[in-house]
Amino acid sequence: MSLLVLKAYCTLIQFDVSLSRGNFAKLYNKVRNCPVATHASAPDVIENICSAIDMACIWYWKEVLCLQRSAATACLLKKSGVTAQMVIGAQQMPFKSHAWVEVNGRVVNDKAYTPEMYAVLDRC
Repeated sequence: MSLLVLKAYCTLIQFDVSLSRGNFAKLYNKVRNCPVATHASAPDVIENICSAIDMACIWYWKEVLCLQRSAATACLLKKSGVTAQMVIGAQQMPFKSHAWVEVNGRVVNDKAYTPEMYAVLDRC
């Protein structure tokens, strides 16, 4: 598990660099184009990756934003053979945006009711 937390931490750094440079397009394309591995994934891979991301966020030196966290989660899941989607949504009043990850239409890294709170803008 500690190796997975290290991978999660490094992935958070990678997406943090893109966001700090104001390069949303690079982050978005990286998630969209991340290939889903063809090998079968372990039965508990989703839970393990989400836990590793949560642990890496605890140890990260600054606050991890939902976009950074969701991009890292989606890519790690895809690399592990899980067809994951990063979802970006927004609400009008008050204006808020949010990102989360879904697998087969189920939210895996946030509250289950998250899609009810936001209009989906895109999935990648």
